Amino acid sequence: MKTAIIFYSAHHKNTKKLLDAIAVKNAVDLIDVTENSTRNLSAYDRIGFASGIYFGKYNKSLLEFAQKDLPQNKKVFFIHTAGDPRENHNLAIKKITEAKMCGCLGTYFCKGFDTYGPFKLIGGIAKGHPNAEEVEKAVEFYQHL
Repeated sequence: MKTAIIFYSAHHKNTKKLLDAIAVKNAVDLIDVTENSTRNLSAYDRIGFASGIYFGKYNKSLLEFAQKDLPQNKKVFFIHTAGDPRENHNLAIKKITEAKMCGCLGTYFCKGFDTYGPFKLIGGIAKGHPNAEEVEKAVEFYQHL
C-alpha cells in the first residue's frame, strides 16, 4: 500500500521524531506541509496527517492542506503530540476527512515537550517526550494499520 504522511512539526520536532522512526522501518513518503503547499495525493492508498497541537487542534496550514488537497474516499490516519495529549485534538482534521468521505484507520497520540505560551515561563511541560517507548508505540501503531 502506498502511503503518505502529511505533517507539520516545528518547535521541538516532537511529531517529526515519531515520523522519522516510522519511515526507517516502513516505505512511507513524508511530506512537510511547510515545504509543499500543494500536492497531488491521488496515487496514495493511505494518507496520514501528523502535527503538534496548537490551541487544541492540528496546525492551521495542515488543516488548509487537507481541505484543499485531500482526495475523496481515501483511508486516513492521524498522529499528534502535545504537552497534554488527547484524542479529541484531531476533531478539526477528522471533520475535514469525514466531509471527503475518507475512512479513518485510527489515531496515535502521545506527549511532546511543550514550551508554548505560559509553559515557557516554567521551562515547559512533558520534558523528555516523546520518549523511546512512545516512539516505538508510534511505529507499532503504523504497522498495525
